[in-house]
Amino acid sequence: MEIMLCAISNIASGGCSEDCQYCTQSSFVKTQIPKYKRKDIKQIVFEAKLARKNQALGFCLVTAGAGLDDDKLEYVCKAVYEVKKEEPDLLLIACNGLASVEQLKELKKAGVFSYNHNLETSKEFFPQICTTHTWQSRFETNLNAKEAGLMLCCGGIYGMGESEEDRVSFRKSLQELKPFSSPINFFISNENLRLKVPKLNADEALSIIRESKKALSDTRIMIAGGREWVLGERQYEVFEAGAEAIVVGDYLTTKGEEPSKDIEKLRSMGFSFASECH
Repeated sequence: MEIMLCAISNIASGGCSEDCQYCTQSSFVKTQIPKYKRKDIKQIVFEAKLARKNQALGFCLVTAGAGLDDDKLEYVCKAVYEVKKEEPDLLLIACNGLASVEQLKELKKAGVFSYNHNLETSKEFFPQICTTHTWQSRFETNLNAKEAGLMLCCGGIYGMGESEEDRVSFRKSLQELKPFSSPINFFISNENLRLKVPKLNADEALSIIRESKKALSDTRIMIAGGREWVLGERQYEVFEAGAEAIVVGDYLTTKGEEPSKDIEKLRSMGFSFASECH
């Protein structure tokens, strides 16, 4: 079986004005994370080269904050241009918050393949998780990305205290958007976050993946944050459950598995890694 590997670069970290309760980058909480307005573009290119060396086909450029302004858009476009110059075969994913059709067209022109903007959870549960922007604004950004001609990457986070009805509603909204890929994140607790919920168990997490694939049969299901934390030794069962992609390396503010360990294990299980997007 061929699977897709993706890597993340957190290119603008912390100090976010939004109050999302699951996020350590929110300025509403005090967490010990690296904070910087702009990562040096040479460092981004270095990380892109490392990602490609580690078999990643997708490389996601993530910025903290509610959305794009002209300054941030120019910075992301410059980073995209420099990465594409050095690693033309990488599929670049931009994850920069709320954005207009015009801004997203600029990203596409720069060389972005896909835009990632997660709904995070159901429209019913979202107000309990965030009050500084609306679920609808997220949904509309995803529509904007499609209108701009970008492939859509849209998913969310499970294990934040949502009900089973919320999960069903969330997946129905994803069905409306028909994303190219859909990342599943499992909530990772942090002592400084206000969100205090029990940790998902592995059986429940694998069931969520199965239900997601059933609901989104034509979408590439990707397992992202929380894979190691929630699934532990069972993390490679995600592919039996319906996943076709994983994020390798570190996440936004939490450590991930060493990519070499993932690659060695996956190869021993008979997996190969996608070198182009089908």
